[in-house]
Amino acid sequence: MPTEQLTARRPEIGADELVSTLVPPPRFDSVRFSTYVPNPAEPSQSEAVRSCSAFATRLADSSTRAKGWRSWLRRRDGGQARQGLYLDGGFGVGKTHLLASIWHEAPGPKAYGTFVELTHVVGALGFAEAVRRLSGHRLLAIDEFELDDPGDTMLVNRLLRELTDAGVFVAATSNTLPDKLGEGRFAAEDFLREIQSLSARFDVVRVDGPDYRHRGLPAPPEPVSDDELAASARAWSGATLDHFDALCDHLARLHPSSYGRLVDGVSAVHLRGVRPAADQAIALRLVAFADRLYDRAVPVLTSGAPLDTLFTEEMLAGGYRKKYLRALSRLTALARDALDSQPAR
Repeated sequence: MPTEQLTARRPEIGADELVSTLVPPPRFDSVRFSTYVPNPAEPSQSEAVRSCSAFATRLADSSTRAKGWRSWLRRRDGGQARQGLYLDGGFGVGKTHLLASIWHEAPGPKAYGTFVELTHVVGALGFAEAVRRLSGHRLLAIDEFELDDPGDTMLVNRLLRELTDAGVFVAATSNTLPDKLGEGRFAAEDFLREIQSLSARFDVVRVDGPDYRHRGLPAPPEPVSDDELAASARAWSGATLDHFDALCDHLARLHPSSYGRLVDGVSAVHLRGVRPAADQAIALRLVAFADRLYDRAVPVLTSGAPLDTLFTEEMLAGGYRKKYLRALSRLTALARDALDSQPAR
């Protein structure tokens, strides 16, 4: 039987599904505050658990007040209590785990999605309809908040102003971190400056520490031969096999918000002829694709160039450095999973 190809898939998400499918990805189905294991050497992680748990409790408490909850949200000094929580930190410190834990503890209705998914919702439904559908939610959780595109950023900022005015709580994590900001972390003050009038509604929680998936820079497994790759794809029920260049072309024809559905139900992804990304547009699509593979815990086996050459030195020295390093970290973890769980042939 021929091995299935991702390039043969044409995932589509109907307008009516857009909001109903905004839930944490499978990898984070069962995470809770109690399953987050803080690094003893990083006290900010324990403090982050406490802060996120307190935010979730305050959110839950507000939903039990059928009347007068708006007055409850006002501080005794007459100011507005903060309805937003922003998790600031590097990759691999558990920000998504904490964000998903907030979502699981919060009462419904609630929505969870990436920044890209949220912009797609607004684009597909229209701004007014997106506000209408989301304004009745108790929580909107946004993973991977980006500052890549000023237009998208301002669109989402406007959306968040409308939603918080309607009483929706918002929790977010950072994503794109310009290299000049240093220390491998997002500059919270830059984020707060970008969201302008929303800044007074967000508490910033720092989550420091090294990437929990790896010690130091990730060292991916060596790529296999093309013959080994094909044999693995045949033996692995539900696996896919694609040429790397063909997959890159296919990703360019899909909206990044559909990348998750592209790999839904896939047991393992096999890529032949991996090579460095030809340009930054391809590289950023590969980052989004790697994130969705990681969300769904899909092992990845490759032939061709090693995974740690996927992004050029020039790319790694640029403004998207943190995003590329996160993708390498996640792909390396998935490549190790592939070697550990390969079926016998």
